[in-house]
Amino acid sequence: MTTDDVRRLALPLAGGEDLDPLLDRVGEARFVLIGEASHGTHDFYSWRARLTRRLIVEKGFGFIGVEGDWPDCERVHQAVTGGADPFQALYGFARWPTFMWANEEVVAFARWLRLWNDTRPAERRCGFHGLDVYSLLDSLRAIRRYTMTHLPEQAETVLSAMQCFEAYGHDPQQYGLLTRLLPESCEKEVVELLCQLAERTPRDEAGFAARQNAEVVAGAERYYRAMVRGGPHSWNVRDIHMADTLDRLAGHYGAKGVVWAHNTHVGDARATDMARAGMTNLGQLARERHGEEAVLVGFGSHRGTVIAAQRWGAPSRIMDVPPARPGSVESIMHDAGPERALFLLDGWPEQPIGHRAIGVVYHQERDHRANYVPSVLGRRYDAFIWLDRTEALRPLHQEPPEAAEYETFPSAV
Repeated sequence: MTTDDVRRLALPLAGGEDLDPLLDRVGEARFVLIGEASHGTHDFYSWRARLTRRLIVEKGFGFIGVEGDWPDCERVHQAVTGGADPFQALYGFARWPTFMWANEEVVAFARWLRLWNDTRPAERRCGFHGLDVYSLLDSLRAIRRYTMTHLPEQAETVLSAMQCFEAYGHDPQQYGLLTRLLPESCEKEVVELLCQLAERTPRDEAGFAARQNAEVVAGAERYYRAMVRGGPHSWNVRDIHMADTLDRLAGHYGAKGVVWAHNTHVGDARATDMARAGMTNLGQLARERHGEEAVLVGFGSHRGTVIAAQRWGAPSRIMDVPPARPGSVESIMHDAGPERALFLLDGWPEQPIGHRAIGVVYHQERDHRANYVPSVLGRRYDAFIWLDRTEALRPLHQEPPEAAEYETFPSAV
């Protein structure tokens, strides 16, 4: 890729109307996966929201699945489909890093979505849901609340699963560590819980949420056991869970869906060195399962500021993002000149080149050594949004007391 390639293929991007070529590229696709080069950048969130609004209004997309926890996002879903101001639901996010969703940018979008939904019949309102796998204990508690009201005869099954995890102090990391040393686990109890809810819950919205919480518990149980063993398996458990959740949402809604997640999940892993490490991801799985009905959109920037932390669970702060590493995607695009540009990547040069990825844990002094993923850009994404200089997100509140949860493999994304 050269600066001449960039200049030749760059499309202007001044406002939302300049997304027209990307809307044409989406066509009748069922899934649009929209990335971000960091979890803490205002400009990625705001442009992703612009694109999503157009997909909802002009293309009829019916739900959004985000890289967040199901129970937390369920409260946002209830707000945007007819409840109170979604600010309170977003402000209530408590699992680190809260800034990913408890920020002004997501509040603005959620308020827009609530107003849009107010004009629609209940069965055609656009939902907002979490795809991730971390919320083992919160999902168990949500299942207990559901069964107490709707399926009291299943209370014993839920209690059995909760008591199993109680033996590990309600600590998913401790559970993973101890099951590595001992043959016992909670897998049997979790499978029984999942089977019972799958058979007995009605096919309404509350029943779907209960079954999805059971899927989260099953996925989290596998994830935490895999995590302590190291290697790529825990990453794969997590992304397969996200892909399965996306498919369940599509079946439940009977509608097209948008995904919000990091580039590292959205961009096809086969176009990076992740594949050699034995890793898959959500973008790869979406293409394998849905072919051309899945459109993948990446983001990138040259320099600016970002919200991140220096270790997992530590307080987040605004950090400087230094100019991109020479020879990287970001450096070449910067040298080519456009401050903002849209790229449709058909016919893009095939050579692999470094592409920056910033996680919630970030050390700017190591940026040039540690934050670049070798990527064939035209195979990793279908389209790419370039924003030369970017600024940090605007969180709603400070982080809670320091968390003990482990960093996700490989880079907290």
